[in-house]
Amino acid sequence: LGEAKNLPTYPGPNKMRDCYCTVNLDQEEVFRTKIVEKSLCPFYGEDFYCEIPRTFRHLSFYIFDRDVFRRDSIIGKVAIQKEDLQKYHNRDTWFQLQHVDADSEVQGKVHLELRLSEVITDTGVVCHKLATRVLECQGLPIVNGQCDPYATVTLAGPSRQSEAKKTKVKKKTNNPHFDEVFYFEVTRPSSYNKKSHFDIEDVDEVDKMEIRVDLWNASNLKFGDEFLGELRLPLKFLRQSSSYEAWYFLQPRDNGNKSLKPDDLGSLRLNVVYTEDHVFSSDYYSPLRDVLLKSADVEPVSASAAHILGEVCREKQEAAIPLVRLFLHYGRIVPFISAIANAEVKRTQDPNTIFRGNSLTSKCIDETMKLAGMHYLQVTLKPIIDEICQVHKPCEIDPVKLKDGENLENNRENLRQYVDRIFTVITKSGVSCPTVMCDIFFSLRESAAKRFQGDLDVRYTAVSSFIFLRFFAPAILSPNLFQLTPHHPDPQTSRTLTLISKTIQTLGSLSKSKSASFKESYMATFYDYFNEQKYADAVKNFLDLISSSGRRDHKSIEQPILLKEGFMIKRAQGRKRFGMKNFKKRWFRLTNHEFTYQKSKGDHPLCSIPIENILAVERLEEESFKMKNMFQVIQPERRVLYIQANNCVEAKDWIDILTKVSQCNKKRLTVYHPSAYLNGHWLCCKATADNTPGCTPCTGGLPANIQLDIDGDRETERIYSLFNLYMPKLEKMQEACGSKSVYDGPEEEEYSTFIIDDPKETYKTLKLIIEGVGTLEQEHAQYKRDKFKKTKYGSQEHPIGDKSFQTYIRQQSEISAHSI
Repeated sequence: LGEAKNLPTYPGPNKMRDCYCTVNLDQEEVFRTKIVEKSLCPFYGEDFYCEIPRTFRHLSFYIFDRDVFRRDSIIGKVAIQKEDLQKYHNRDTWFQLQHVDADSEVQGKVHLELRLSEVITDTGVVCHKLATRVLECQGLPIVNGQCDPYATVTLAGPSRQSEAKKTKVKKKTNNPHFDEVFYFEVTRPSSYNKKSHFDIEDVDEVDKMEIRVDLWNASNLKFGDEFLGELRLPLKFLRQSSSYEAWYFLQPRDNGNKSLKPDDLGSLRLNVVYTEDHVFSSDYYSPLRDVLLKSADVEPVSASAAHILGEVCREKQEAAIPLVRLFLHYGRIVPFISAIANAEVKRTQDPNTIFRGNSLTSKCIDETMKLAGMHYLQVTLKPIIDEICQVHKPCEIDPVKLKDGENLENNRENLRQYVDRIFTVITKSGVSCPTVMCDIFFSLRESAAKRFQGDLDVRYTAVSSFIFLRFFAPAILSPNLFQLTPHHPDPQTSRTLTLISKTIQTLGSLSKSKSASFKESYMATFYDYFNEQKYADAVKNFLDLISSSGRRDHKSIEQPILLKEGFMIKRAQGRKRFGMKNFKKRWFRLTNHEFTYQKSKGDHPLCSIPIENILAVERLEEESFKMKNMFQVIQPERRVLYIQANNCVEAKDWIDILTKVSQCNKKRLTVYHPSAYLNGHWLCCKATADNTPGCTPCTGGLPANIQLDIDGDRETERIYSLFNLYMPKLEKMQEACGSKSVYDGPEEEEYSTFIIDDPKETYKTLKLIIEGVGTLEQEHAQYKRDKFKKTKYGSQEHPIGDKSFQTYIRQQSEISAHSI
């Protein structure tokens, strides 16, 4: 989420607004940025990443203006259809904000059955009746925290007085089951004629008729019921078949609101990266996966499949993400990174530039540190960064930028204290550094010392260029990107963190002349505080500790690590026999020791569940309490804590992380009840005893290692997709191998972009990659063809109105001669 421009002015005297932006799946909010105050061009600069746990039609972004006294008002929105996401994939795009009105905010689908039948009256004449059966709806929006839906059905035509018939209201559900039938007279009785069911007038009239289904939320507000979506179906399609049953997407109401100029609400800059992979079962990936996992042992490493992926991808980062995850999953990350780092060190001429480029090695190490070191950062930096964000001590040391009333010496002292504290927690944290990072640093240190034997400091700079420059300094500079803060900090805090980050980076770099490494004279002056030998010694001791192999006791780092916290709604567990079992908002906190909740953040816990007492964590069926996004934490003696998260993404996050921390508990359950125990029985299996064992197998089977929840097949599928995308480059690389091995002369210009040390070995690997990718491509094509044959347009999975499916049908019918 980048920034907004030219938002409409506020009607009040100061014209400015306090705005925030939300990310929504259809209309369900899954993320909210910080509020930018007093601006019509707010800059957010916030990243949000999530696994999408359900189907959706639009990815929507709303800009709100905060109102202290009333409900926040919506300024405008950007809604991108799911099938259009690829158009904007991974590039900054400005979108015009669109108007938002209740009639255009639609989501969900409806299941209908229509039947047109002849009725012969007592006098022998024929008339036509239409039966409309409204079966159910799914995925309706929740309006102001509730949804009490009902449907109205109308038969409309040019010469008819339209009458609306109404279903019962279904309380507290956005997936209502109606199953109600409504009858309408379609034609006037006419003399029976065997040639046609209708006389001429009636046929024309029927063609002009339509059945309309409107969904509403029964509201107790004075403004009346809220519109949820509509469906209009012309009756003429029933002339081919007298009975018709299908699912339909609900549509917005055409309210003629087109007169508004599209450019009067401003615009929003977004960069959306959306990937959707179809992952087969493990055996499909064996050939490609085997070639990739052998990469560490290939001589030279530039002829390996993983190195080739880095060569053909447009951005090294694109290749590094799935490669690191795959090698971590199979426990091969250290030998792989050692091999590519060793090759890079051999190509480096100057020890001062070691690992400074954006190479595959540096991107892979960055990615490994991000995955394996996330909790290390939380434990080391989070407490002090939280304090800096909350206390707002003035730390500006540039004399030009000082605010009125600020004292330069005081600010310097504030900043010096912060730098000192952060420097101390980092250099004392060596014992907590994750094993995998230490093993990588050991191999970097050995490679660098062997290559540049004359430079005694290179063993330190090779490691510090990662741990300080690419791990701690960026995490201090942008704590939100490393999950240390939920949002981008405010401008004053951001400036403080920038100054701290610069100083820590320089302290960790061990460069010979410190003051010269600052462009700004005020930074050079400030740095004089730290020009003592004790700082350089502390850095060297820390680097020695984290880059020596097999040297520490894990018990010494068993301190509580905060994994996740936030407000959710919980149902009282009913400890007292006649106690209240109502719902309350509580602040939940999960560490690697316990799961607790309290009234507000910082209060004394009202309840604490040790991690070893969590026997299962599962979703709760919506029917239990007519509430969405609920899950249950099951404890000994079948005590259950029911919790409602704020949205589907957050519910999935909590379930995943609670499952991971409790995965190794000895008494974990194998079965559970997907619904609650209410009114003397379990809603799912109707058993009456509250201690009846569960009726459904538990999900789970996630790895116990919290930070490395990785699916190897999914990462191999991602790598296959990248190889497939860059197939022209792979073929060009093959040509380059042939050219190099035949003509050992000057390189052709177009081939010089690739690193090819051994043309024959590289050619062999390329052949295996291209074969593996080709086989998987055929499997994907076959899967699509089979799916296409089995899929029915109008089914629950592909309701009528599903544009992505219509596009897919068009593509398939162009490719093959299959008819639907």
